[in-house]
Amino acid sequence: MAALTISPADEKRVKGMGFLSNKGTDNFSGRIITVNGKITAAQQRCIAEAAEKFGNGIVTFTTRLTIEVQGIPYDKIEAFQEYIAKEGLVTGGTGSLVRPVVACKGTTCQYGLLDSFGLSEEIHKRFYEGYRTVKLPHKFKIAVGGCPNNCVKPDLNDLGIIGQRIPNFVEDECNGCKKCSVEKTCPMGAAKVVDGLLEINKEICNNCGRCIGTCHFDALGDGTYGYKIYIGGRWGKKIAQGRALDKIFTDKEEALHVIEKAILLFREQGKTGERFAKTIERLGFENVQEQLLSDDLLERKQQILDAEVHVTGGATC
Repeated sequence: MAALTISPADEKRVKGMGFLSNKGTDNFSGRIITVNGKITAAQQRCIAEAAEKFGNGIVTFTTRLTIEVQGIPYDKIEAFQEYIAKEGLVTGGTGSLVRPVVACKGTTCQYGLLDSFGLSEEIHKRFYEGYRTVKLPHKFKIAVGGCPNNCVKPDLNDLGIIGQRIPNFVEDECNGCKKCSVEKTCPMGAAKVVDGLLEINKEICNNCGRCIGTCHFDALGDGTYGYKIYIGGRWGKKIAQGRALDKIFTDKEEALHVIEKAILLFREQGKTGERFAKTIERLGFENVQEQLLSDDLLERKQQILDAEVHVTGGATC
């Protein structure tokens, strides 16, 4: 095996640019950011050409919906970046920062309750790109799921959003049918006819919206769309299940503000090397939730961003 010639300092430098060392070689995998797992045909062609021109011709996909081109020599890294830039593609996605956003196909999925591609692209621009220079205690992962099927596991991310459709039950329209179409449709078993009237158990209902429009007497003809936000999920050596905020948000901008407040809270109150789950555990969920539902963090945004903290990053889990 040929001796490795890339210094640890240079390896660290290009890792910050999204180039990860290929074990046992002087070559690297260039991590291309797809924004939300969606790329154009022209971008696909560009990536394939770049893989053949600068790498070993192999393209792989990461669990975070980014694309890696393998086998890029150190001295071809800049040329590779310039080549993919012609189709608006960039490398990155590493470090103790907001990481690339993961989204399901809720925009086109029959079960989708929100525009997952559109929302995740907005999150990408505001928080991946907008916070690219903001050092955090650890990486911060965000996932957008279009419905409670949880295909991208939002509750196992530092912050996750799940599309909701809250049933608007009109009691006066309910006929208490013996064979209730709503009860039959509900996949959670939350809808039951009791004493001649439909009841929806809010403790069981996950707001999937499958029951909307199934009542023949229009007792459930509509539902309110919303965003359920989980915080403190973590997948890795130490797994943590995220917990949902008590409030379901019906305004997109309000939900986006919560994301920003969570990032600001993590920067200010997290300890270097700990994931957001650990920060929440240490501070207490109710304390964190109270801060995320108030405006104090946003009012102190610039102060928090200007503070010289978490300069080392790192990981403890």
